[in-house]
Amino acid sequence: MHVFPQLRKLEEKYADELAVIGVHSPKFPNERYADNVLLAAQRYELKHPVINDVEMQVWRQYGCRAWPTLMFVDPAGKVIGKHEGEIPYGPFDELFAEMIAEFDAKGMMDRRSLNLQPDALGDDALAFPGKVLADGPGNRLFIADTNHNRIVVSDLDGAVQDVIGGGAEAFADGGYAAAAFNHPQGMELIGDALYVADTENHAIRRVNLAGRTVDTIAGTGEQGMDRRAVGPGQQVALSSPWDLAHHEGTLYIAMAGIHQLWRLSLADGIVQPHAGTGGESIDNGPLASATLAQPSGITVGVDRAGESILYFADSETSSIRSAGINPATGRVATLVGVDLFAFGDRDGVEHHVRLQHPIGIEWHEGELFFADTYNHKIKRLLPLTRAVQTLLGAGAAGRHDGASKQATFSEPSGLSFARFDDGRTPLMYIADTNNHAIRVADLQAEKVWTLELSGL
Repeated sequence: MHVFPQLRKLEEKYADELAVIGVHSPKFPNERYADNVLLAAQRYELKHPVINDVEMQVWRQYGCRAWPTLMFVDPAGKVIGKHEGEIPYGPFDELFAEMIAEFDAKGMMDRRSLNLQPDALGDDALAFPGKVLADGPGNRLFIADTNHNRIVVSDLDGAVQDVIGGGAEAFADGGYAAAAFNHPQGMELIGDALYVADTENHAIRRVNLAGRTVDTIAGTGEQGMDRRAVGPGQQVALSSPWDLAHHEGTLYIAMAGIHQLWRLSLADGIVQPHAGTGGESIDNGPLASATLAQPSGITVGVDRAGESILYFADSETSSIRSAGINPATGRVATLVGVDLFAFGDRDGVEHHVRLQHPIGIEWHEGELFFADTYNHKIKRLLPLTRAVQTLLGAGAAGRHDGASKQATFSEPSGLSFARFDDGRTPLMYIADTNNHAIRVADLQAEKVWTLELSGL
């Protein structure tokens, strides 16, 4: 999915010359269903046709070994090239320009329109919201309205107070209406500053809530592939930052695109890798030598010794893992999860647990809560015993309110607790991504309801 932004730009630039056919060869069981494939295509705003290769037949015929694999086919239908893994836009662009010039010279280009029209989205108030951040004392809820390219601010009862971003898919600083995002995801609130992981702009944005402005503190707007880059934030290219967490003046970034955690000093603006080599796997050990796999959620909690530590949802390994904060002595460990290809839906303890592509995670009152996204559930993990228990969700995709384990979700991707100073029970707010909705859960009363947004 991290190659889609580059592909979209190429499809727009070479609209008359380039025909793209997506082949979806599923890894996870949740990805096998046609309805889910359609939702994914809409979420990533794909304009080209997509084959659901349920039995992996096309995968085998083309000798694929990795996600993604790009096959290049000439106008005569012959395979002329293959690339495994992601590729930056620049080399991609140069390659297509050269191929088009070559086939034009041979008179082989056919520029007739294919007249393909993707299925349109509905007119929901939200579009695939990816993350949510609740501020109990401030009675505010920040919603990453991802496919509308904006941040929606409401009170905790759903009355909309503000909209940050003009809605265009672009990269621009300025006032709320002039600022532009590109599929924002995770957020972190520090005082009057809201920090946003602007995923497809490959940037970290800062919203001045008092001054009603947005600026960029890290990222160049282009996707970076340098897994060892260090420097001033605005000069270093990032890669699909997906979520944020803050601890003592440092912003930690789940850098999903290159399978790492990064850190950004808010004092001097220096950004650099924190954990992971960039290799995609599940190796534990010292921060610099461990491997991660598309970390998509991150939170700060405490370990067995009472020391602060990072916990993150490592999506492609279907695991929940931890990373120390001290760059010199910190280590990566796995709480639950086994391997890139070990997944399912099983509660239990340690290596007996099976998850399916978890994305969101939150620390609350000594426990970890996470969105087991492809299982359509919210689960709890006790760090000391490494025991996992389903709290919310029947396990099937749907949109049904009610009792905790009878309620249904559709690929929930973010969650956040609203904590109150007056003794009220904390409420969990959930970004129910494929339902284009925010759900609310009272864990004490064991019930779930849908937040009704007004004024949007």
